[in-house]
Amino acid sequence: MSLDTHIEKVLWTPDQILDRVAQLASQITHDFKAAPDPPLIVGVATGAFLFLADLVRKIQLPIAVDLVRAQSYGSGTLSNEAPTISLDLKLDVKGKHVILVEDIVDTGCTLSCLIAHLESKGASSVSVCTFLDKPARRKVRIELVGDGKFYKGFEVRCSHFSVRTC
Repeated sequence: MSLDTHIEKVLWTPDQILDRVAQLASQITHDFKAAPDPPLIVGVATGAFLFLADLVRKIQLPIAVDLVRAQSYGSGTLSNEAPTISLDLKLDVKGKHVILVEDIVDTGCTLSCLIAHLESKGASSVSVCTFLDKPARRKVRIELVGDGKFYKGFEVRCSHFSVRTC
């Protein structure tokens, strides 16, 4: 039995995804190569772990990696828009450049919560690198910290995009 028989439309091929991840890693490497300290990469568990692994393998800097977990969906598929931190960082972010790696930025509620959390811990800047951005679903404005940048792999402009339709 094939695992992909339920897929109606492929948006990006595996080669396109690998190419885009390499481009993101190259941009991050370029943007942080002159920084006095390399960035701390923080993956949002558990959704971003594959993207995070692919990305950090391609970044040509001596980075450190940590994970944070925020819950905003509970057992459903709709955000409750009040995320909580359920697994905090082990590494100290005070005075560091942090790149928060997400799988999907949707409403922005979880991301905003995580950015505020990192800022409260003293991060000097917070950037975001997301595999998929869905700006049409945004409910909050994403406010980066310091000289933070927003890196995105792919963007889906329609608000009703799901695994099945767009």
